[in-house]
Amino acid sequence: MAARSSSPAAVAAPAWHALSPDAVAQRLAVDPRVGLSVEEAQARLRLHGPNRLPELPGRSAWAMFLAQFASLLVAVLAVAAVLAWVTGEFADAVAIAAILLLNAVLGFVQERGAAQALASLQRLSAPTARVRRALAVEVVPAAELVVGDVVELSAGDAVPADLRLLSASALRAVEAALTGEPEPVSKTASADLPGGADLAERVTLLYQGTSVAAGEAVGIVVATGAGTELGRIATLVEREPEQATPLQVRLESFGRWLIVGAAAAVALVFLLGLLRGHPLDAMLRTSVSLAVAAVPEGLPAVVTVALALGVARMARRGALVRRLAAVETLGSTSVICTDKTGTLTVGTMRVCALVTLEDGEVDEVEVEGAGVEKPRAFHRGADLEPVAPHAAHEALLHAAAGASTARLAPPGAAVQVLGDPMEGALLAAALAVGVDSEGLDAREPVLALVPFDAERKRMAVVRVLGAAARSHVKGAPEALFARAARVLVDGVERPVTPEDLARLEAANLRQAALGRRLLAVARADAPRGTFAGDGGTRDPEQALTLLGLVAFVDPPRPAAAAAIAACRRAGITVVMITGDQPATALAVARDLGLAEAQAQVAHGRDVESWDDAVLAERAPALRVYARTSPEQKLRIVRAWQAGGATVAMTGDGVNDAPALKGADIGVAMGLSGTDVAKDASAMVLLDDEFATLVAAVAEGRRICDNVRKCLLYLLSGNAGEVLVMAVGVLAGLPLPLLPLQLLWINLVTDGLPALALAADPADADVLARPPRRSDQPLADRAFLGVLSASALLTAGVTLGVYTVALAGGEDVAVARSLAFSTLVVEELMRAFVFRSRTRIVWEVGLFSNARLLFVVLLSFGLQLLVQHVEPIARLLGAVPLSWPQTVLVGLLGAVPATILELTKLLRRRLARRGAGGAEVTQD
Repeated sequence: MAARSSSPAAVAAPAWHALSPDAVAQRLAVDPRVGLSVEEAQARLRLHGPNRLPELPGRSAWAMFLAQFASLLVAVLAVAAVLAWVTGEFADAVAIAAILLLNAVLGFVQERGAAQALASLQRLSAPTARVRRALAVEVVPAAELVVGDVVELSAGDAVPADLRLLSASALRAVEAALTGEPEPVSKTASADLPGGADLAERVTLLYQGTSVAAGEAVGIVVATGAGTELGRIATLVEREPEQATPLQVRLESFGRWLIVGAAAAVALVFLLGLLRGHPLDAMLRTSVSLAVAAVPEGLPAVVTVALALGVARMARRGALVRRLAAVETLGSTSVICTDKTGTLTVGTMRVCALVTLEDGEVDEVEVEGAGVEKPRAFHRGADLEPVAPHAAHEALLHAAAGASTARLAPPGAAVQVLGDPMEGALLAAALAVGVDSEGLDAREPVLALVPFDAERKRMAVVRVLGAAARSHVKGAPEALFARAARVLVDGVERPVTPEDLARLEAANLRQAALGRRLLAVARADAPRGTFAGDGGTRDPEQALTLLGLVAFVDPPRPAAAAAIAACRRAGITVVMITGDQPATALAVARDLGLAEAQAQVAHGRDVESWDDAVLAERAPALRVYARTSPEQKLRIVRAWQAGGATVAMTGDGVNDAPALKGADIGVAMGLSGTDVAKDASAMVLLDDEFATLVAAVAEGRRICDNVRKCLLYLLSGNAGEVLVMAVGVLAGLPLPLLPLQLLWINLVTDGLPALALAADPADADVLARPPRRSDQPLADRAFLGVLSASALLTAGVTLGVYTVALAGGEDVAVARSLAFSTLVVEELMRAFVFRSRTRIVWEVGLFSNARLLFVVLLSFGLQLLVQHVEPIARLLGAVPLSWPQTVLVGLLGAVPATILELTKLLRRRLARRGAGGAEVTQD
């Protein structure tokens, strides 16, 4: 049964975060102390359904397999196969059908593991929950929760539904999957919030799919199933249709063009043949021959193989492609919309600076490499002057570690933080002054704890200090500045002055402007039994000695800036869309070279106030979006798409899933990404590196270039074959080529080189030119010009050989065999010509694509067997040729390729003159 919203008040959709706990309980008709009765809970469950996300049936394996045939090009081939069967050309029909089946199997195998985003969303749901029912606390399956249930939570619990907090003690929740912010956020049951507060600002709510990092809480269920924030995102993901790739769009357009062109050619020749008095059955066979000649039978297989080879290469580079056709989309990508946390940044907070007072002035020291590891170095100033940790740093980090309740497991290893991740970073930094979490607890046992509270914005841990006690306090700078009575200067305590606070506040603002988060650290000493919680009455957060500030940052990934610069050179616009705060987003964007220091940051509220037309108009000028919701991310992607851009979206969280699916290609992070993000995407970066995405873009462009080469190679051959057949029929000549000979050319001597062209290496300038527009056809003017010239040359030489042989008294079978072999040589030689539009064969290099050289030599060998082994020749309706005839065929077959290469040289000479003598040789 599909889950629906279980809330009696769900239709009204009240702003639960803005209502008081009493008002929420009253609206949901429950006494929080007692909880719902068992009968009432069961009644609500029957009425509104279980606490499950919507479940819609996925596509069956058969439906997925049949979808591989849903293209116009495949339809054209299928019609050709049917015509061949009807007219008795059974070998042709079977060969074409086998090609179609092979193409479908390749596509099906690649896409069999396609996205099941809703299944992954289900896995995020908590399996059980502690709930108050009729004055008793019961553990029930999370699926049986209903709106109005009162749920109890503690550290480590997964949140089973959307909850309005009734009470909270030192509660911190990990909401990175929903908001994009890496550090846990403080939650409280009592806060005066506006109804329109952003998701990240609703501190009175807990959301399904998140988890409790620290503290305890009691909350009342306000939404279940599809009514939760997680359910709303699931609905967005499910409703967003799969996007056709640019290659699919272009091939569909090409298929329509091919249908019209082939049908017109076949119909024209058929009618003119009848008017010239040819028998009906003969013209039907001729029409089938023309259809076989017109349709590039090998193209679907060539495209599939080109994409599959690209998938394999990307996998070796750390990019796993989940949908075969999506690999080419990267080649057309003109905009990359990227999440910040975990994509452009490493996704974990680390200590990056220490601020203390030295000689009465602020001393700001940068800390290198303090993740969940010991810092590698301390340095000061623009010249990176090395600094050895001194007494002030020792006091600051010792107190910061003392005010923490997290632990490193094992101490000092870059593995796991037990507790708050930011406290883990503090403990790692404290290792530099010899403080580890296990040793600290052994030397200075905890006497009392005042947990962090969102209203107080600070916490204190009272520890044993010999015969005395010491209160270690950390919190927001403004919270501790107001309670400071003394300050540590040059390692010595003295009364604090307004000038001291002003200097520290200025440092606080400087560090915050860099996108850093800051904590102030202080301490207070007193005899044992003095502090509250240790038998005394003194507030452990008053009359403090201020020690300094600790700055944290989620650092940019090392290769991200270079990757963004490479995108700029490639004509790709990079846009950051994050749920983080504007100042942090702008600071990271500035550090990565993504935006200028004074760039405009669009807030989620701005996006919400703009309609789609306004957003589409403003999107090209904006590079940074902050505090965005999942719906807003999707709207930003669509705004770029509305302007004709091909959009890639990267992300790792649940909040990114709708935009990942709605983009032309969604790219998820493999290490830090949620299952939801991965399953909504078409590609997964196994190393989480944005630079890997840029490498994948280059691979996508290479694939697009190679598909274009293959298409030009195959179509020019087919066009030449159609001209040979049409002119021969209209001139009243016997059929120049038989249907099986045409099929041999298309599948063996055309198809094999085309497959090798699909593996052609990338041009050196693949990332130095702008992307192709998604609406730019594969067959543009330059493409059609080369195709026409090649087809005319091919047809001219082939018909010349055929007519001269007939005029010289040769038998039709001999003349046809000469034309057949000449056409094969022309096709094979032309494979080298189409590797580049501007460079000639020896400039590209025969051995730069060894596969192509091998395949061409192999195809020449196969054709020699046809020409000289009578049983094989007879099978294809040919006759053996003499060796002098073979040499003549080779020389004449090289004529079209030679003329096309000379044309490149002529164009370059003209271009050099026009450019004042500068040689132009690159594609």
